[in-house]
Amino acid sequence: MASHASNLWVLLGLGIAGILLATKKLKKTTREDFGAFIDKLLLLPPPQPAPPKAPHPLTGLSFAVSDVFDITGYVTGFGHPDWVRTHEAASSTCPVVSTLVEGGATCVGKTVVDELAFSISGENKHYDSPTNPAAPARIPGGACSGAAIAVATNAVDFALGIDTVGGVRVPAVYCGVLGFKFSHGAVSNTGIIPVSSSLDSVGWFARDPNTLRRVGHVLLQLPFATQRNPRQIIIADDYFQLLKIPVDRITQVVIKSAEKLFGRQLLKHQNLENYFEAKVPSLKEFIRTRAIANTNVSTSRLLANVMQLLQRHEFLKNHGDWINTVKPAIDPVISSQLRENPELSNDEIENLNTIRNQMRVAIGSLLKDDGILVIPTMPAVPPKLGSKEITSEDYQSRASSLLSIASISGCCQVTVPLGHHEKCPVSVSFIGRHGGDRFLLDTVQTMYATLQENSSIIADPKSFKKTISQEESAEIAKEKGNQAFKEKQWQKAIGLYSEAIKLSENNATYYSNRAAAYLEIGSFLQAEEDCTKAITLDKKNVKAYLRRGTAREMLSYYKEAIDDFKYALVLEPNNKRAALSAERLRKLFQ
Repeated sequence: MASHASNLWVLLGLGIAGILLATKKLKKTTREDFGAFIDKLLLLPPPQPAPPKAPHPLTGLSFAVSDVFDITGYVTGFGHPDWVRTHEAASSTCPVVSTLVEGGATCVGKTVVDELAFSISGENKHYDSPTNPAAPARIPGGACSGAAIAVATNAVDFALGIDTVGGVRVPAVYCGVLGFKFSHGAVSNTGIIPVSSSLDSVGWFARDPNTLRRVGHVLLQLPFATQRNPRQIIIADDYFQLLKIPVDRITQVVIKSAEKLFGRQLLKHQNLENYFEAKVPSLKEFIRTRAIANTNVSTSRLLANVMQLLQRHEFLKNHGDWINTVKPAIDPVISSQLRENPELSNDEIENLNTIRNQMRVAIGSLLKDDGILVIPTMPAVPPKLGSKEITSEDYQSRASSLLSIASISGCCQVTVPLGHHEKCPVSVSFIGRHGGDRFLLDTVQTMYATLQENSSIIADPKSFKKTISQEESAEIAKEKGNQAFKEKQWQKAIGLYSEAIKLSENNATYYSNRAAAYLEIGSFLQAEEDCTKAITLDKKNVKAYLRRGTAREMLSYYKEAIDDFKYALVLEPNNKRAALSAERLRKLFQ
């Protein structure tokens, strides 16, 4: 009897050990996969062409697709089991996927998307939410979380996604990989479940800029062309104020990289709030039709509202009948947003489309063919899993404001990882004009290595302090002052030039520029004083002589004013302003 009991304990022990071993093995498999995939499959490329023809451009690369792209024989799941239950398997493969396979890449699986590809969290209660490999305790970002994770874990070389209100850009930054959103309409959306037709753009993830560029060229079907460098890099100062991590550490990575590669003269600073307010007049009609009581609401917030309205309106237009018929179990937050979305009249829809068109023109006018706009991708590091931060008004407002620029305008945008802050990935985004996808891909490839070299600034505050000299900080203040001057914000310009002078008090340009701002507000004595200081530091500063001449003329020091204009002519004999001013005063007072 004792022997029998002993055997039972041995068997029980072996059973428990087996269970523990199986559980451990299962956990190991889960950790390796990180929950990125819905289906594993294999789409093989065609045989290589015989020499001397070149091999397929994507030979040797593997990829995955988000579960919104059709693949023959598979039900496209759209992040919801009720969608799978009520839809048939696809009868054809999405052209984007086919193009990549024909280009030599191997498709190995379909990846998780947010529920109905609607949110940007990456948490899907229907399919155990995938784990962010870069920060396991934090959300991976959505809608295409699985695709980003598959790339981040080296499961594939690149992965396809769809970006409506950040579906590619958000998981790219949160998982620490490159993410590219095509210009709207640059690549066909045929064979992709639509979310919001006027906002949806194909996008993809990669770990390196060369793979990113190769994939982009195949999808755009681009012939060979010489790579182009940007001629202006515009930093959106006011949009960087939406960040909750140290602003200067991000901007300095870009500034130092651009200076090293292209020179300081390419860098510019821009206040986008004022620019969009002037260039997108239909926003005033939006305020009126939406009955927004606070007419002082920021332009960025208005654009975020426009994006959200378009997304929800077009989503219901595409899938409202299915929701009403099937009555699927939808996440309460998504359900609430859809219920609260108001009916839009034809006039309101027309106004929203006009805003889209005006935004596209505004970005095109700002960047032209050779400019890059620099903004943050997201306002903070990824929120913790299960936290309420993702649904908070502050988080949604900041995130939507940043994401709305490229979504509404339909312009291309790339998210570039820049190391870590508080052990979480951080990034910066470059935006190109609509149709400037090739140029943006070229720019990323050119700048990527230098950006990574300088990314230590973000992680190491001491490195940041050592890297930025007082002279560099002074130049940044001066450039911001120049931008404020262009926007006729004279007092702000004076403050920024004063900051530059404090940091580098022996720079004649700073005094001369401040004098120009003083002239605009009628502070002629201060303008004269600044110009005299500038001339003391630089005897050949023509602008300082011209501005002091103007100040002295306004102060009725006519003889001294004439002398200043004449001396400016000595330095620049063809200076028309100096010649005209000197001649006018000579006729009046001599």
